[in-house]
This record gives sequence, C-alpha cells and structure tokens, in this order.
Amino acid sequence: MIIYNDTFILEDTVEQEWLAWMKEVHIPAVMATGCFSSHQILTIIDSPNEGVTYCVQYMADTMEKFQEYYRMHLFKFQDLHQEQFNERFVMFNTVMKTVD
Repeated sequence: MIIYNDTFILEDTVEQEWLAWMKEVHIPAVMATGCFSSHQILTIIDSPNEGVTYCVQYMADTMEKFQEYYRMHLFKFQDLHQEQFNERFVMFNTVMKTVD
C-alpha cells in the first residue's frame, strides 16, 4: 500500500476553518478522484512548531494509482488549498510504502 502524506503547519487562528474545509470540501474532492481507497486525519501532539500541525494521509492500493493522482490532480488541489488559506500555513508531503 502507498501512503501519500500531507503535513500542514497552521496558524492557530485558522485551525477550525481549515479543519472544516478539509473535511467538507478538500478530502471529499481528493477521494472522488478514485486514486485512493481511504484516508485519515491526524494531529501531532508534541509538534516543535508554532501553531498546530496536522497530517492528512491518503492510501492508494498501488503506486500507479498514486502516480495517476500526482500527474492529473495534485497541483490543482495544492493551488486550491493555497487560494483558500493563503500564507496561513506551511505544507510538505511525503510518499511512503507499507512494509509487509
């Protein structure tokens, strides 16, 4: 299984707005691409960063499904996120593979 992880470091003032938007708009749109089979939202309890840190993980059954998302959808979704929360977050992402 391939896990695509977005980590967001948010300003405290935007946390509730961001979380609602992610749950109601962003994540449903990403899942509607058909590239991922499931997702989860996590918060970092002991983050050394200022603000609040969240991880949103999307699970793809194959590398090909993730690559499809990357080629066809990723940059559009990043642009929409930037438009919605301009300058109030920092984001980085990682791609991981489960070890059997």
